[in-house]
Amino acid sequence: MTRRLLRCCWLFFFIYGGCLSSAAAQDSVEVISLWKNGAPGFENRKNEREQAKDWWVNTINNPSLSVYPAPKDIATGAAVVICPGGGFRNLVFNAEGRDAAKFLNNIGITAFVLKYRLFRQESSPYTQKHPTEDIFRAMRLVRSFAKQYAIDTARIGVMGFSAGGEVAGWVAYRYADKNFTNGDAIDQLTARPAFQILIYPGPLAVPDSVISTAPPTFLLAANDDECCSEPVIQLVQMHRKAKVPIEMHLLAQGNHGFNMGSRSNLNSIKTWPQRMADWLKDTGWLQKK
Repeated sequence: MTRRLLRCCWLFFFIYGGCLSSAAAQDSVEVISLWKNGAPGFENRKNEREQAKDWWVNTINNPSLSVYPAPKDIATGAAVVICPGGGFRNLVFNAEGRDAAKFLNNIGITAFVLKYRLFRQESSPYTQKHPTEDIFRAMRLVRSFAKQYAIDTARIGVMGFSAGGEVAGWVAYRYADKNFTNGDAIDQLTARPAFQILIYPGPLAVPDSVISTAPPTFLLAANDDECCSEPVIQLVQMHRKAKVPIEMHLLAQGNHGFNMGSRSNLNSIKTWPQRMADWLKDTGWLQKK
């Protein structure tokens, strides 16, 4: 009996251990720091560890990009920098970063998930200026990696959820700002996104005005979202006035923070990513070149 029990235990640990190894290998991604020596002015914080538990990550002192390449057989050459939400206190990294990246991978888009600095976290030394620096640097850095990841520089977009939608909007509407931090060769590249995708973006995403060269935009939120349905309506009006292409989906219900829709019982929420995929295809961003 003891011998049989030992054999069963060995078999369980062999299988379970193999599953863990497989899962770990599957989830292992390349992480690239935005600045080799740490964020300018905060280089001494580069090696301070992030905190992570359950759904959140915070204490980000060395902003970075996690790379999710599209499978080579379906890669289109398009790329997207994803900004998870979290109210600038946390990052909803898995549900609004990794999961979004994997969806985009499945339609041929290489994704880069941005960990930006959080200026509302308790005792944070940062201000709104710092995540702005992070998204500008991230867009330029991805552009500099075009050859390495087989990216078409004319099809690098930005995507953001909630507070991450604000971060995305800062670069989409202010891309002409120099926003240099250390003036190296990467900082001389344009930060302009070719397109942007804003999912229940916060009010800080709304600029004073939208200029005619702003990127084409996809917007989505739920009508019962007290925080973030109004910014979507404002942005639609501003884009139309500037004659900038825009598509907007205002879902009847779903509230805030439904991520990629997998946790919802509402069909419109569960399937919203397909609306985004349709837009990307219809507007030519998925066309191989």
